[in-house]
Amino acid sequence: MRITAGPLIRATAFNLAFYAWTALLAVAGLPFLPFWDEARTRAYARFWERGIHRLLRWLVGLEHEVRGLHHLPAGPAILASKHQSAWETLAFHLIVPNLVVGLKRELLRIPLFGLYLRRAGSIAIERGSPQRAIRSLVEGAKRAVARGDHVLIFPEGTRRPPDAPPDYKPGVVALYRALGVPCVPVALNSGLFWGRRSWLKRPGRIVVEFLEPIPPGLDRTTFLRQLERRIEGATRRLVAEARGTPQPTAPPPVAARSRARS
Repeated sequence: MRITAGPLIRATAFNLAFYAWTALLAVAGLPFLPFWDEARTRAYARFWERGIHRLLRWLVGLEHEVRGLHHLPAGPAILASKHQSAWETLAFHLIVPNLVVGLKRELLRIPLFGLYLRRAGSIAIERGSPQRAIRSLVEGAKRAVARGDHVLIFPEGTRRPPDAPPDYKPGVVALYRALGVPCVPVALNSGLFWGRRSWLKRPGRIVVEFLEPIPPGLDRTTFLRQLERRIEGATRRLVAEARGTPQPTAPPPVAARSRARS
């Protein structure tokens, strides 16, 4: 599909402004960082993110809508979100302020930016082996829940296009079993507007929807089946809504059907 000059120019203007804004705040906050606790660092991060969303709105014409916040429990919970874009990594702290994110330890080594990630209390995941990664994720999440924070995890582990088949990893199950708190599924359609590794950002409205929590205590198969069904069903609906097409009536994902028969 041919890309017209207008959207490409607007996306380029945003990307350049994004890097300039990020560099400016990374340098400006550096003298104060040693004196900030996690709460102050997260507040500064939200200021940075608000600026990014203003740039998206002004330069690209991309806005967002949040639905279902009433499903968020008062106490700590696992937020298990669909992951289609870099956009959600820049939005969840604005939507849910008391939030901790699990991220690969390599990100902590990014010059300047990694210092802020450390100070904000992010969960550093060791990726040497699956067992090591899960152990580091669970240990960090336990500390976050003890402080009263929510824990954000992307169950598929990486960004996937809107129409890609689901690929849920065991980390979310390990968290659910270890923490003993509700799990709130989260659906979204961000990949339609800000694609994976895409320079282009498209105008429109991203929708993020918090779904009914899954209570603690379910067995592994039942939990993962419910989580996948809820996230994938709501995501298909939001994608169809954004495209202006009727909601698809696809059967449950193959992975879910195979687990149901086991």
